[in-house]
Amino acid sequence: MLDRRLAAFRPDLADIALKGQVDADRFVAPEPSMVTLPVVALRPKPDVSLGIDTELLMGEHVRVFDRQDGWAWVQATDDSYVGYLPEEALGQTVPATHVVTVPRTFVYRGADLRFPTRTALSMGSRLTIVGEAETRGTRYLLLSDGGALVSRHLRPVSDPPAPDYVAVAALFLETPYLWGGKSGFGIDCSGLVQLAMRLAGLEAPRDSDMQAAGLGVPIERCDLRRGDLVFWKGHVAIMEDETTMIHANGHTMTVARETLEAAIERIGWLYGTPTGYRRPVAET
Repeated sequence: MLDRRLAAFRPDLADIALKGQVDADRFVAPEPSMVTLPVVALRPKPDVSLGIDTELLMGEHVRVFDRQDGWAWVQATDDSYVGYLPEEALGQTVPATHVVTVPRTFVYRGADLRFPTRTALSMGSRLTIVGEAETRGTRYLLLSDGGALVSRHLRPVSDPPAPDYVAVAALFLETPYLWGGKSGFGIDCSGLVQLAMRLAGLEAPRDSDMQAAGLGVPIERCDLRRGDLVFWKGHVAIMEDETTMIHANGHTMTVARETLEAAIERIGWLYGTPTGYRRPVAET
């Protein structure tokens, strides 16, 4: 059985790459597109009353299979997640030059922090920078529409990624918990793992069950160290060291730091004990 989260198929329409694997009335080749809004929800059906599966950030590329009634049925290029988003969130693909490296940053209406802001962007957003300017000693990077961002909040995509994904995850402490969230405005447990790893040049599946099934290698609890992952049914946490973990959770409704022992005791009555431990980064 193909996972509907990772394969684009419906009874009436499917990805041409799945021809021979699924039954559908039509098979189509996807069209490339790109997210042009700061954050957009990806839903299992074209219905705003439904909860979200995940989120896509500005500059993320997608494959578009269908457009109907203001909705687009897409598959994210980075992690292959499939779902529906508002068609207005998409635009023409352009190559990114920079990525946001802080949890949140503003786009100003010009190169001056005293100017009004146009919007805010999350870590992981990808932008095309066309110039730079300096005002009162602060350097700004400029967008083609005149928007400006503080340069120290971005890095060129050609630069080396962050060396430690756990340090990236720690930047999100106190960020609100959001089911399906994957941004500096709200994030869930597996979204925190995926986004932090992405900024460190590492790839991770989107959902915790996917991460538990195949991210890195399984280990024993006694071997836990910084960067390892602890899984419960429907939940994942990042070990900051041998005893302390960071996780986005519905208890504090934030990204929080907690000891593993305390979490096992607190979570156990409702979800049981951890289901596994994994080391996502290969030994060097």
